[in-house]
Amino acid sequence: MNPDLDLLKPYPFERLADLLEGHPPPADQRLLKLSIGEPQHAPPEIVVKALTDNLDLLAKYPTTRGSQALRESQARWLCDRHSLRAVDPESQVLPVNGTREALFAIAQTCVGHQQNALVGSPNPFYQIYEGAALLAGGQSILLNTDESTGFLPDPEALSFREWDAMRLLYLCSPSNPTGAVMDTALLQRFVQKAIEHDVVLVSDECYSEIYPDENAAPTGLLAACADMGHDSYKNCISMHSLSKRSNLPGMRSGFAAGDADIIAQFLRYRGYHGSAMPPHHQLASTIAWNDEEHVLENRDRYREKFSAVRDILDPVLELNNPAGAFYLWPRVPVDDATFARRLYAEAGVLVLPGSYLSHDNGGVNPGKGRVRMALVAELKDCIEAAERIAGFVRRL
Repeated sequence: MNPDLDLLKPYPFERLADLLEGHPPPADQRLLKLSIGEPQHAPPEIVVKALTDNLDLLAKYPTTRGSQALRESQARWLCDRHSLRAVDPESQVLPVNGTREALFAIAQTCVGHQQNALVGSPNPFYQIYEGAALLAGGQSILLNTDESTGFLPDPEALSFREWDAMRLLYLCSPSNPTGAVMDTALLQRFVQKAIEHDVVLVSDECYSEIYPDENAAPTGLLAACADMGHDSYKNCISMHSLSKRSNLPGMRSGFAAGDADIIAQFLRYRGYHGSAMPPHHQLASTIAWNDEEHVLENRDRYREKFSAVRDILDPVLELNNPAGAFYLWPRVPVDDATFARRLYAEAGVLVLPGSYLSHDNGGVNPGKGRVRMALVAELKDCIEAAERIAGFVRRL
């Protein structure tokens, strides 16, 4: 067996299951789950129809590059959404089976088993980043994000030597779990460092289409590149998904875009890996990327939930003010794991301890003392969950 598998740490939800074992929720209350970031809104009907109307495509092998129509829809969406001058669908876009597998696979493409190669990520972080680094033969290095940094990573937190040893750096904006958004200036500082030290920047932007203010859409890595005249997007890859944007987590559909040389090598890797998107998913994805009406409706629903939940929780918890994504990241009055276990056992609400999404780094764990609440359920369930949480906190 691959000995590097032993380096992988238990996934946060495995740890959560262990935490809750032997502490059942109240038998007289329906369990409300705010723990996992799985959208619960209905998928767009036009996409579902496209899937069911084209099941005959299951008889055909898909191409790893994806159809031209799909790549063109993704390139056009990027240009429209981020005011880009050009994205070449032939060389700068590659469909992927959701960002999760692509975020893992890009490390296998870019890192290799190079001695002392570093792979960076924010802390707290999506655990796929760390697993990808370790199984590519790299070493994970973390950039703490907490109140002192506005929950954003700082490129100056890494030394010259660390930047020089780095092969790949993951960014996430809007962030999981904090909802913090990197602005153009900060992204450009990372781009400058990446070019100077020949580091591949991978920006996980799967939450980019969920944000509270229609006049303040989160920017992205490629937009930051374009604003500095960096139209080749050298060393830069952004990743996007239909899971959150279009409530299609089960379709496993997204794309990577940016530096044509990296995309070419990523395609080469993926051809061997066997990760082509099914043909009927490609067709349905094309329709999804071409439609914005369902995305606007989706944002409205999240906006309504955030407003209602904040009104209930503001008096009892210290809440953050996320500029994107669908998470709240409140500070809690007791140890975060204890809070999550007792909330589950006493109030029947499931949340994720913040320390399960981060590591001790530099003597601190930036997730400690916080929990992640995913406002993915229907409005009435989010309101009921918030009311139960508020009542539980008052009893502490």
